[in-house]
Amino acid sequence: MNHRQRLSMIVVTVLAALGLAAAGTNAAAAAPSTPAAAPPAATAVPTTPVTGTFTDAAGGTGAFAGSFTPTRFAARGGSLVAIGTLTGTLTDSTGATVGTVTRTVSAPAAIAQATCRVLDLTLGPLHLDLLGLVVDLNQVHLVINAVPGPGNLLGNLLCAIAGLLDGTPSAGTLAAILTFLLALLGQL
Repeated sequence: MNHRQRLSMIVVTVLAALGLAAAGTNAAAAAPSTPAAAPPAATAVPTTPVTGTFTDAAGGTGAFAGSFTPTRFAARGGSLVAIGTLTGTLTDSTGATVGTVTRTVSAPAAIAQATCRVLDLTLGPLHLDLLGLVVDLNQVHLVINAVPGPGNLLGNLLCAIAGLLDGTPSAGTLAAILTFLLALLGQL
């Protein structure tokens, strides 16, 4: 894996962690406990919108709307988690504001790999004269990517084979790298 592919993988990891953090938060568990806090200062660290529903005191369906801002990553039990601030507002079924939430939460994060490169072959121009049959072929660039995922048996198999010799970083190593990237983004 070259430097560019590793950097691309890190960027994909950060984006996947942010997306999974939003899916892993539970608005019903984040009951309002503090008064509204001042909005956070604008930074280069991206926030992820978080929405959800809950059952209000009248038995209706209330709504939660807010955002998750990651502050660091950590390894817990061999798994990678994103830790950050969940900020939002709870409104009941009548549209009245019930309360606001500003809490530190952690959510599972996973590495999403869109594709893995199986073959990248470039053939230069080719001129063949086969007993009077002339074949001229211009440059050919063949790229074969395997796409892993549920139901993609061949893609899963080829990605596993292609990555056999790659070292798999531990959750702690990934957490350190991602936290460092967040710190760099915060300085922009």
